[in-house]
Amino acid sequence: MTKSQDAEKIQGYVDAGNLRTYYEAEGSGDPLVLLHGGLCTIETFSGLTPKLAERYRVYLPERRAHGRTADVAGPITYEIMAHDTIAFLKAVNLSSAHLVGWSDGAVVGLLVALRRPDLVRRLVLIGQAINPEGVPPEVVEMMKLDKMPDMLPPMLRDMYAAVSPDGPEHWEVVVDKVWQMIRTEPNIPLAELEKVSAPTLVIVADHDFPTVEHAKAMQRSLPDSRLEVVPDATHGLPMEKPDVVAGLVLEFLAEDH
Repeated sequence: MTKSQDAEKIQGYVDAGNLRTYYEAEGSGDPLVLLHGGLCTIETFSGLTPKLAERYRVYLPERRAHGRTADVAGPITYEIMAHDTIAFLKAVNLSSAHLVGWSDGAVVGLLVALRRPDLVRRLVLIGQAINPEGVPPEVVEMMKLDKMPDMLPPMLRDMYAAVSPDGPEHWEVVVDKVWQMIRTEPNIPLAELEKVSAPTLVIVADHDFPTVEHAKAMQRSLPDSRLEVVPDATHGLPMEKPDVVAGLVLEFLAEDH
């Protein structure tokens, strides 16, 4: 493949295991896979992607029931989505890549790093707790509700409605599947992080869902890691401050060279 071909922007589908997965790719350089948040489309990375693509070949897959990738029968779990991501890496011929995950995408990236360490060069985890101890008590109480409360930014539904092959009316089905997942997952013991071999950057906003204390505990448990706390930001950090996030990620990944 020539450099010009490598830099070509791709938009389309690939068969990843048993899942017809939509993805986009742009930029040139070492492969970097961006893993979006729960109930998000890849448009939520629109401020971040161009900056990362200046130095890396950025891949943006949309997971099952998200964006342009259709829903399939059965529940959604982090383990299933990690398996899908491993299949995606194989489908696009990536023997390894940097993984940058935000929110649910961070859990998926972490599980890929744990299950298939050979696939992950460096790992970035943005705004995600790995067990219930990492979120405030009021969030734990909210998770006991059978249905997700009215807490989602309306733009997420609008983004889904604009591109989903399942149609806008399927949104409530996906919301319920994701809610049933996050009511009980993730529940990864901090000690499990000791098994992560990839150098890891943990990023958290000072007004995030996960607590800063939990992010510090994650960093201490990861063998080769560091923590960055971004001030004056919330769980929407990659959308609120894409320049800051891109700077942190690029600086961290440059250490690989």
